[in-house]
Amino acid sequence: MTTRYRVEYALKTHRRDQFIEWVKGLLAVPFVLYSQPTGVFGDGPNVAKMAEEAHRRYAEIMRDVEMMIDDHISRQKQNQALTQDGTINHGHGHGHGNFLCPPLPSKLGMLVPTAGPFFTRLPLEAAFKYQDRKRYISSRRYVAPSFNDVRLVLNSAQIMAVTGGALQLATFDGDVTLYDDGESLEPSSPIIPRLLDLLRKNIKVGIVTAAGYTTADRYYERLHGLLDAIAGSADLDDAQKQSVVIMGGEANYLFALDLGSPHRLSPVPRARWLTPEMAAWSEADIAALLDVAESALRDCVRTMNLPATLVRKDRAVGIVPTDPSVRIARESLEETVLVVQRILELSSLGAASSPSAHRGPGAATGGVPFCAFNGGRDVFVDIGDKSWGVAVCQQWFGHGAGTAMRGENTLHVGDQFLSAGSNDFKARSVGTTAWIASPAETVELLDELADLMQKKLS
Repeated sequence: MTTRYRVEYALKTHRRDQFIEWVKGLLAVPFVLYSQPTGVFGDGPNVAKMAEEAHRRYAEIMRDVEMMIDDHISRQKQNQALTQDGTINHGHGHGHGNFLCPPLPSKLGMLVPTAGPFFTRLPLEAAFKYQDRKRYISSRRYVAPSFNDVRLVLNSAQIMAVTGGALQLATFDGDVTLYDDGESLEPSSPIIPRLLDLLRKNIKVGIVTAAGYTTADRYYERLHGLLDAIAGSADLDDAQKQSVVIMGGEANYLFALDLGSPHRLSPVPRARWLTPEMAAWSEADIAALLDVAESALRDCVRTMNLPATLVRKDRAVGIVPTDPSVRIARESLEETVLVVQRILELSSLGAASSPSAHRGPGAATGGVPFCAFNGGRDVFVDIGDKSWGVAVCQQWFGHGAGTAMRGENTLHVGDQFLSAGSNDFKARSVGTTAWIASPAETVELLDELADLMQKKLS
């Protein structure tokens, strides 16, 4: 039974996506007006009519939101042009400053202030109709359109937008996206043939994971099913086989495929893949930031009496259960994330910036970007975040900083997109995204992508 505490906890701001909640609220109106939860025998024709009317109204709302996103993208481009023209002085900080000519807000931006950049149009009306055929959203009389309904509609809209030749790079989180939490990508996984299909279509693949291993053997343990399948594939050419990279520790360890190696991977020296902004991060500042994070983690372990041990790495620090069989309470993990995140944000060392924030003139580079997140069983603070990890993949496959792949040609698939303590959230700033909830949903998403690509080709 869902307790009042659990309900209130789920409604906290850091546990919500405001754009999805806003769309869900819009859809609640026609649900209330047109649903007929009578349950009376013989009301079949009325139910069919109700479903037809609800479908029409839901689709209209999605079309209206689609048009608002179009306007938002238009304003976004105008403001970018003003910035590049030097009309706007950004000053210093996290994207705020003294504006000589304030950018014009979109209607969507005023209604949902947290709405971030959009890299493509989103055909929401078509995506809703597709999902309605699968989930029968319009036929429901007692359950209104849910968070998951809207999330999946957005995924479908994004998949529709990147097909037809636009998609060049697909990046994936590891745990809960490619395999179950704490598990590995086994040879029997249904995801593997779908990833191979992306490679056959000359789409680059990056696995951007929070797992921060410094050696190839640890990544081989987690990804051996995919790596062995690539090595043994007879219908992938050499270039396609080299179109996979592993970015570990969010944005700290890059491994390229090396099929001659026993672990199928070779580490790439940082000097070869760091973006210019990342190369400017001071090693002293990185160490100092991790010191502050370590102190904050120790305080949380002590004040909440957590059964946890502190782990310090060269580019990360975190806490893990002292006894692997004991799970730390979710609330304690999230409290730790929020405390550490706030302490680092208030310090002079941490920066909440993303790669896209540094691509215009006058962008500030003070502080070291970091990511504090709840891994389900542990809490870690990593240097950088997945926006930087995806940006490295864009640069690596673009063959240089000047020719990096663009956001509209990139799709990042992950399971953690809530605003705090969720390490896929930052990827929204550098590319298009799809929010899944399990490896099974990743399979469905890739099947949907393949189907749409085939239809557009034919």
